Amino acid sequence: MKNHIEINSAFKNDSPFFNQIILNYDIGGTPFGNQDRNSLKLFQFKGMTVNVKSFRIPNIINQIAYRFFRKSKAQRSFEYANKLTQLQIGTPQPIAYFEYGTPFLFKKSYYISEHLPYDLTYRELTTDLNYPNHEAILRAFTRFTHNLHKNNVHFLDHSPGNTLIQLNNGDYKFYLVDLNRMNFEPIDFKTKIKNFSRLTIHKSMVEVMSDEYAKCSGYNYETVFNLMWQSTQDFQEKFHRKKRLKKKMKFWK
Repeated sequence: MKNHIEINSAFKNDSPFFNQIILNYDIGGTPFGNQDRNSLKLFQFKGMTVNVKSFRIPNIINQIAYRFFRKSKAQRSFEYANKLTQLQIGTPQPIAYFEYGTPFLFKKSYYISEHLPYDLTYRELTTDLNYPNHEAILRAFTRFTHNLHKNNVHFLDHSPGNTLIQLNNGDYKFYLVDLNRMNFEPIDFKTKIKNFSRLTIHKSMVEVMSDEYAKCSGYNYETVFNLMWQSTQDFQEKFHRKKRLKKKMKFWK
């Protein structure tokens, strides 16, 4: 496999800088956030902070799949960020992606984007129900999600840590991150409502989101709430079932 590099046209003249930070990734930058699955580092560039995500080398089956049949997570992140930007949907500015491999196997990939300052993520709304202007932020987030659906954006990783929120004195701005699982296609009603299922365990939050989504979409509140709450419960049951299974598997090892 030939190594592949794609750089946003706005940053083409700065390609030597981005090549260098990827080549020196292991010894440079400042680690940011959870490093368990993939590595994230921050670098300074012309007064801007850039975020570099290093995806771990996939298992052997996916090394073959990404080499011949599927787009890499880095490529999808870059392309989806560009699509969201075209739709005027908030996401950090995409800068570049890098891919490395052999003639038969895919190996490393990196996605570079602008690192945005933010006040909180959706997660803080789930852990502090008394957060200032909690309901107003939640309703604005619901309108943001309705706008995704209206634009045929199905964000498959619509989970608490993947929406950054800027408060801006009540002019709330939302930005999607971790973009590699996303579909751009018409979405049916059930799929739209189920898209909220991973966000919270709190019934009170589901009630607010259901009320706001019903107002945005014209659907009946009870219909929206019943499906959203049932989807939330189904997701939680599936999530905890997986955890119990993993625990059993670890016990037998």
